[in-house]
Amino acid sequence: MGDLVIGARSGAGEPEGSGGRAARSAESAAPSVSAEDAAAQSADEHGDGTGDASGAFGAAQDDSGPADGTEDRPDRNERKPRSFWKELPILIGIALVLALVIKTFFVQAFSIPSESMQNTLQVGDRVLVDKLTPWFGAEPERGEVVVFHDPGGWLADEPTKESSNSFVRGVQDVLSFVGLMPSDNEKDLIKRVIAVGGDTVECEGEGPVKVNGVALDEPYVFPGNTPCGTKPFAPVHVPEGSIWVMGDHRADSLDSRFHMDQPGGGTVPVDEVIGRAFVVAWPINRWSTLPVPGTFDQKGLAAATPVVPAAAGAVGAVALLPLVRRLRSRGDRDNRS
Repeated sequence: MGDLVIGARSGAGEPEGSGGRAARSAESAAPSVSAEDAAAQSADEHGDGTGDASGAFGAAQDDSGPADGTEDRPDRNERKPRSFWKELPILIGIALVLALVIKTFFVQAFSIPSESMQNTLQVGDRVLVDKLTPWFGAEPERGEVVVFHDPGGWLADEPTKESSNSFVRGVQDVLSFVGLMPSDNEKDLIKRVIAVGGDTVECEGEGPVKVNGVALDEPYVFPGNTPCGTKPFAPVHVPEGSIWVMGDHRADSLDSRFHMDQPGGGTVPVDEVIGRAFVVAWPINRWSTLPVPGTFDQKGLAAATPVVPAAAGAVGAVALLPLVRRLRSRGDRDNRS
C-alpha cells in the first residue's frame, strides 16, 4: 500500500543520497494512508484539483452508502393513500348528511298508499315533492298535486304499515329519516288542489265542479266516476290561508268533501302542506311529470278575487283627484313667486 501511494505522489524514482533514505524511513514509520487521502494529496500537488482527484472522489462517493448502513428509502413525509375500506365509512356519512339536508330543504320522496289518486297515481308509485319553494313563501295553486299533513282526524281510522321485524323496522326508520325511503307510519295525504283561499267551490248532482262559477273540465278524473263522485256539495267559501282538495278517484277518496263537519269545514291549512308533487320517480316505467291541467288556466277562474280591490282602488283615485290638482296648483304659485 505504501509503495503505491508514494509512486502516485512523486511520479519518479528516489533521489540519491541520505535524503532518500530519510524519506523512506519517515514514510515507513508513518501510518498508512488511505486511497481517498492519497488521491486528494495528489490532486493538491498537481495544481487545480481536477483529473484523478475528481475521479477518485467520485469513486469514493459511489462506493459509500448511507451513514447508518440502511438502504435508500422514499421520502417519509409522503403519505400513503388511504385504503378504500377506511374511506367507505366517511363517504357513507357524507352521503347521509347530504340526503338529510336535501330531504329537509329541497326534495322528499313519498309513497302512494291508496287508490284515491288513480289513474294519475297508482298504489306503490314514488313521487318527489318540492319542499324548497314553500320556504320562499310560495303557496299551493289550483290544479297542483300536493302532499300535506293530516289536518286533524282525516286518517284517524287508517292503520299504520310497520314491519313486524324489528331490524327491518329500524333500517326503514333510519332511511326514512334521511329521506332515502318513504315512511310507512307517517300520516300524510296526497290530493289535488281544486280551490284556494278566497275561492268558492261547489259540485251539485253529477257535476261539473265549479270554482268561482267557472266549470272545470277534468280529464284526470278516474274513468267511470262523475266529477262529484258519491258526495256532491253546496257552495263552500274557502277561507284565506287554506285550500280545498279532492282526489282524482272521486268515488274512492275521503277528501275535503267528507270532512266538512270538522274544524275548517273540510279545508286544509296551507301551513300543513309539505310541498308539491312534481314527478313520478318510481317505478321507472311509470316515470312522468305532474303538470297543472289546462282547465285551471281558464279566464275568469280567479276573476272574483281581485274585483273588490280593483273597484276600491278606482273609487279612491277619483276621490283623491281634486286634492292632487289643488296641491299641484299651489306648487305652481310658489314657483312663480
